Amino acid sequence: MQPITTTAQLADFCKSLNGQPFIAVDTEFMRETTYWPKLCLIQVAAPNGAQACIDPLAEGLDLDPLLDILRDESVEKVFHAARQDVEIFHNLGAIPRPLFDTQIAGMAAGFGEQIAYDALVRQMLKIDLDKSSRFTDWARRPLSDNQLTYAIADVTHLAELYPTLRARLEKSGRMAWVEEEMAALTDPALYDVDPENSWKRLKPRKTTAKYLAVFKGVAAWRERTAQQRDQPRGRILKDDAIDELAAQAPTDAAALDRLRGVPKGFSGSRFGPDLLAAIREALKDPEAYAPTINRERGPQNSAAGAVVELLKVLLKARAEDAGVASKLLATVSDLEKIANDDDADVGALNGWRLEAFGADALKLKRGELALVLDGTRVRVVEVRRAPKAAE
Repeated sequence: MQPITTTAQLADFCKSLNGQPFIAVDTEFMRETTYWPKLCLIQVAAPNGAQACIDPLAEGLDLDPLLDILRDESVEKVFHAARQDVEIFHNLGAIPRPLFDTQIAGMAAGFGEQIAYDALVRQMLKIDLDKSSRFTDWARRPLSDNQLTYAIADVTHLAELYPTLRARLEKSGRMAWVEEEMAALTDPALYDVDPENSWKRLKPRKTTAKYLAVFKGVAAWRERTAQQRDQPRGRILKDDAIDELAAQAPTDAAALDRLRGVPKGFSGSRFGPDLLAAIREALKDPEAYAPTINRERGPQNSAAGAVVELLKVLLKARAEDAGVASKLLATVSDLEKIANDDDADVGALNGWRLEAFGADALKLKRGELALVLDGTRVRVVEVRRAPKAAE
């Protein structure tokens, strides 16, 4: 198979996708040394047998014919572990909607937590994939036959297993269980690269205005610098250094060089003056610049901590009973909030999750359920309370 390298070839291929209910999509990219992912190959397959590898690095190739299909909401787009693929297409102005992620679907269909693509193909199609080309240099041209064979296999098998996996979820009434998760993957806010919002990906340890203002300012400076230089954030400054800078708030070179988390001689580097300027700017009016954060409430006391541990056991038991991945039912953060508040605003206490887990979580808190070890398996049993004796 030769990859598509011209706009005319791509337009002809996209015509062959007309009327198809879905397409399977995958990408090969590299970002180990860059901020922006470098898209090296796009693979597409449809149920009518149309399939192609598309070379986005080919000189003069216009991806618009394909991007138009990704924007077409009458065609479902099937991915496996879609987040990074969606990020790439979001950067190109074409978030693929509607989206079906077979990794998320696999969690609801009983294939475990975050099942790998090759494992899903092995279990569903009884095919062992050759993954030897996975970590090859996808930016180098020409691509080898082994690379192209590996790449196209990912989407041909994806197109084959998707209808079966979807039917399995629909038959069990679990499509609604995953639709919310899949829709979240196409929320543009998930891929926000505004430097002023970059602090949200980190975990500030203090809540004072001065600390938060510097924390936000340094995170924004790092994000801008990484974008402008097209380098990974960590190569500009490590996450731990941002916390130390926020705590110490150095405003001159000498104070900056005294910090342990900042590389030696950082103040004299090309980054030092700009970083110090960002800190001084944040300190001009910390109260106005500092973000407002709503801290998630963890266990408030030792009793709540014990409840969280019991809820973890209940979650595992209910997930095994339902044959789903436990993280699809509730997160640890959900459990901590439920431990402190019966009316906590969490996914586990709403919709299908309430029926599958949340209601039992509240019963366990009230002492209406008990966890019993039956051999190697935990069973959930109702507690029958003895009637109160008459006075």
